[in-house]
Amino acid sequence: MTVAATSLKLPQRLKSRVERLTKRSKESPHAFMIRAIEEQVEAEELHSRFLADAARADAAMQRTGLGYASADVNAYLEARAAGRTARKPKPVRWRR
Repeated sequence: MTVAATSLKLPQRLKSRVERLTKRSKESPHAFMIRAIEEQVEAEELHSRFLADAARADAAMQRTGLGYASADVNAYLEARAAGRTARKPKPVRWRR
């Protein structure tokens, strides 16, 4: 693994919080910060993919005029959340 050195200037309050947490967990402050940065990068990448997927879905919906009735989607999600099997909603034409 190639590593690149960088320097972080932390406010003293944040540095103290990191040190307090890492003493309890037996993790070094360095390892803690690398893990925190990596988790945040992954979250931002996931969010970017989510937004791109939503934009593609919206473009397809605008192009085809097909979508899903919110009542059907809500019923499906409620059934699944309750552990019941449910048929996926069928697309409906929302625009002529």
